[in-house]
Amino acid sequence: MDTPGLTPRVLVIGLDPYRVPGPWDPKPVADGIEAGRTRFAERGVGAEFCLLGLDGSDDIAAVVTAALCAQPWQCVVIGGGVRNDLELFERVVNLVRRHAPDAAIAFNTIPADTFEAAARWVEIPD
Repeated sequence: MDTPGLTPRVLVIGLDPYRVPGPWDPKPVADGIEAGRTRFAERGVGAEFCLLGLDGSDDIAAVVTAALCAQPWQCVVIGGGVRNDLELFERVVNLVRRHAPDAAIAFNTIPADTFEAAARWVEIPD
C-alpha cells in the first residue's frame, strides 16, 4: 500500500550469495546486490535487505518473519534466487501474506534492478 508524501519502505528478500553452497563465484551477484542497494540510497528510498543463507545457518522462517515484522513495508521484493527454489519461494510468499498483507510484492530480474522492481509498485520521491 502506497502512502503519498511518505518515503516508501521496501524490504528485499533474497539469497546471500556468500552463503549459497556450490562451486560458483558469488562476487557478481554480490556486486549486483550492492548496485541495487545503491540505487535505493541515491533515490532516498528506505530499503532493508534480508539476505538468507542456504548453507543451513539460517532458520529461514524466523529470519524472514523478523524482517517482515520489523516495521510496516509498502513493498516486498523477492529475489530470483528465492524464486528459483519452489519450496522456499512458496514459504516466503506465504510469510509475506501473513506478516505484511498490505505490502505490494515485486520481483526483480537481476539483483541490480531491484530498485526498478520496487518502483513499479511504490511512489518514489523526486
